[in-house]
Amino acid sequence: MNTNKILFIGHLWPEPGSSAAGYRTLALLKAIINRPHPNNEKWQLHFACAADKTEFNFNLEPLGIICHKIALNHNSFDAYIKDLNPEIVFYDRFITEEQFAPRVHEQCPHSINILDTQDLHFLRRARQKALKSDQKVNLYSDDAIREIAAILRCDLSLIISSYEMQLLSNEFQISPEILHYCPFMMTLDNHSHQNLFSARKHFVMIGNFLHPPNWDAVLWCYQSIWPLIRKLMPQAQIHIYGAYTSDKVRQLHQPDQGFIIKGRAEDVFETLGQYRVNLAPLRFGAGIKGKIADGFIAGTPCVTTDIGLEGMVEKLNWGGLVAQRDQSGQQDEQQIAQYAVDLYQDESLWQTSHQNGQQIIHQLFNEEQHSERFITRLHQLMRTISQHRKNNFYGRILRHNLYRSQYFMSKWIEEKNKER
Repeated sequence: MNTNKILFIGHLWPEPGSSAAGYRTLALLKAIINRPHPNNEKWQLHFACAADKTEFNFNLEPLGIICHKIALNHNSFDAYIKDLNPEIVFYDRFITEEQFAPRVHEQCPHSINILDTQDLHFLRRARQKALKSDQKVNLYSDDAIREIAAILRCDLSLIISSYEMQLLSNEFQISPEILHYCPFMMTLDNHSHQNLFSARKHFVMIGNFLHPPNWDAVLWCYQSIWPLIRKLMPQAQIHIYGAYTSDKVRQLHQPDQGFIIKGRAEDVFETLGQYRVNLAPLRFGAGIKGKIADGFIAGTPCVTTDIGLEGMVEKLNWGGLVAQRDQSGQQDEQQIAQYAVDLYQDESLWQTSHQNGQQIIHQLFNEEQHSERFITRLHQLMRTISQHRKNNFYGRILRHNLYRSQYFMSKWIEEKNKER
């Protein structure tokens, strides 16, 4: 077996300028490229994806990454993966593992399987459902069963949030042997905009509009929070940026009310570095929030909720202000509005928040440190994979049973497609 090949199967082709997920995928790929295989040779890195490319995809080939278009539920993937015979296969999100891992396991049973969860989808969806139904969050859903089963089946899963590490370990009793904490890998170099308080103006929101928590935050801000801010600051403006701006987003464009839809930001750090306060009024979500981290890199403090804060700090001070829930357990829009105005007007508070945000990036999301730990864990896994799999016996049971069912379902779909 060629011990230098890694295959990364993407849910989408990376768009680091459009989403935090795309930024993270690219960071993982670069970490692999920049560090050698255990035999001190370079990795041969392959990226495969069944989705169509867009004009905003990052061009991976100049990095030396070999790209392939693959098909869902098609035996062409069987031949492809058997011929490639990679030592390690990464799956971008659990749905990709469900789709392709049965075929990888069938053709390349010795390949190490690694899941990049991006965030815990079942946690985000449970919170979204609870918000809509005004009920408590139910973690024990069908989504949770599917996602945790994928985590158990894989040899290792990358977890982006310290909160989600604790949730999996404490609530679901997942062994830390098959989990690896791997948050955003970021650097302040060449990105940090040190514009002074007086040189910045206006509020800003940013985020991919296709992501449900982002759209909910924009709509909530438009309907409930922004009118409160305008009462306190009648001339205030907020500029809304995000990829894939739809008609429903454009309908919120109200310049007379200071609510301005800008669309895609060509350079996220340059854009955020012009504004004084970053608003992230998130009512549900999971993982860690790229929009907030990008703001910290750009030196822009943030007003957010407990959802935005989650997984972003441990013992460090927050780079802005965090609104608390009211007595009924709901997000307090009055407090968010007041905090936004306070941070906008108080230069001393702003300066302290500005420094705290950059400290968070430097200490918690340090690119060099987390890249090194990530590759070290890969090397360790390669050396101990046989014993590692023996220790994860329940994962082997799930893989045997579910992979067979998924494999035959995929085959059935393949035959149906042939009939069409």
